[in-house]
Amino acid sequence: MSESQNHNLQGKVAFVTGAARGQGRSHAIRLAAAGADIIATDICGPVSDSITYPAANPEDFAEMVSAVEAQGRKVLARPVDVRDDEGLRSLVADGVEQFGRLDVLVANAGVLSWGRLWELTDEQWNTVIDVNLTGTWRTIRAAVPAMIAADNGGSIVIVSSSAGLKATPGNGHYAASKHALVGLTNTLALEVGAHRIRVNSIHPYSVDTPMIEPQVMAEIFTERPDYLHAFPPMPLHPQTFMTPDQVSDVVVWLAGDGSGILTGVQIQVDKGALKY
Repeated sequence: MSESQNHNLQGKVAFVTGAARGQGRSHAIRLAAAGADIIATDICGPVSDSITYPAANPEDFAEMVSAVEAQGRKVLARPVDVRDDEGLRSLVADGVEQFGRLDVLVANAGVLSWGRLWELTDEQWNTVIDVNLTGTWRTIRAAVPAMIAADNGGSIVIVSSSAGLKATPGNGHYAASKHALVGLTNTLALEVGAHRIRVNSIHPYSVDTPMIEPQVMAEIFTERPDYLHAFPPMPLHPQTFMTPDQVSDVVVWLAGDGSGILTGVQIQVDKGALKY
């Protein structure tokens, strides 16, 4: 990678949600490596009793901060739940005051739980919809006015999922939330285009993060082997999960000028799985 490509975000500021670990941490670090200062948030604690995988914690968040600073960039990191409207608005305002601008938003925070639609509890449904969909909308509502006011254009990356393009059984509330992000992405692309702000969604599949619970999935498939056909193989390197860093390759590209003519696009980050 050339020096200019490696620092194509020099002087810019990026806001990343769900940044304590997994994809969010990777995105924050890679954006910093490309030259951006970082505003970062994560709930850093349990989201709901209905989410069964371990929550990110303050130590995870501190490790992300150290890794961003190791890239030679500044970071404003604050634990905020994306369901907290006031917290998001305050963080963005403080970030813009500190760094002087906001150029990139990566709306990454999301959660997953399992259950057939008619067996889901209210808590399961509400948690996934409130975090994945409403939380993304709240993040956009907090960030976009600052991006417009800066008048520098910019890029918004909405992290959806392969389940936002092709439903899978056992997580219909998750699929519904991620499908809805496509409509949100495309509408926002139309609304902010006049301000030279681009909006695109990415749709990862089988990324190695704590959200993937192999034991839970194995139990589901043991009980309902007919569900297996709905989870397609990956033609490219089919035996391995993707790493968060591989998804970040796409995020950094979307954040920079190299993707400058793309807006309202859904990008499948899936090693070809959605071709089935």
